[in-house]
Amino acid sequence: MGVIIFAHSERIGQPLIQLDSVLMPLFTEELLRARAQQDIQSTSKLFSRNIIKGFINESINEQLKDTKIYDIFLSHSTGDSEQIWGLKRELEDLNYSVYIDWIDDAQLDRSNVNKDTADTLRKRMKSCKSLFYAYSVNAAKSKWMPWELGYFDGLKEKAAVLPIRANNIGNSDAYSGSEYLSLYPYISMDNSLQGMPTLWVHENQKSFIDYDSWVRHNKKPIQRLLQR
Repeated sequence: MGVIIFAHSERIGQPLIQLDSVLMPLFTEELLRARAQQDIQSTSKLFSRNIIKGFINESINEQLKDTKIYDIFLSHSTGDSEQIWGLKRELEDLNYSVYIDWIDDAQLDRSNVNKDTADTLRKRMKSCKSLFYAYSVNAAKSKWMPWELGYFDGLKEKAAVLPIRANNIGNSDAYSGSEYLSLYPYISMDNSLQGMPTLWVHENQKSFIDYDSWVRHNKKPIQRLLQR
């Protein structure tokens, strides 16, 4: 049974808001792989990065790509391709548009990064409303993700860490070997008061706000009161 929590009302005189639980679910490897597998089974194709590239590229209008505005720039390790595909689909199910370099700019070669690669990524980041840093075991080895995080934070101050955990247990704001990530808010997903799946932006486990309020209305996480 979850802990009942209350949020401070932003307007004096209004009742406090009750939410279901402070222990909001994180994204797990199992969840994201299962979501990716749904696509594989539905298309009756074996999963491969190249297949996904082709599938997506067919659906993208090249002439519109340069002017497209994305909700989320998904910074990630290329070693997490399957989970990242599942994560993209989970976020799209919530009606958010997601930029992933090897899908939306398949011509980029991360094994041979040069100035043009960096210029393209800067351009795409300027066309995104927020950046999610997909934190995983592989992410800790990435040299590009910290650069993307720092650039976007300086550009728009709407960067957050999205932990991908082996399970849904443990502190979501603990980043072994990358402790600087605790400077940023982190992302979870849970139902809203209306029972709709919702992204939440956390300052910590007791302070959070829904993604739309954070990115579109520039609101800060709200401190919650616990009732045990």
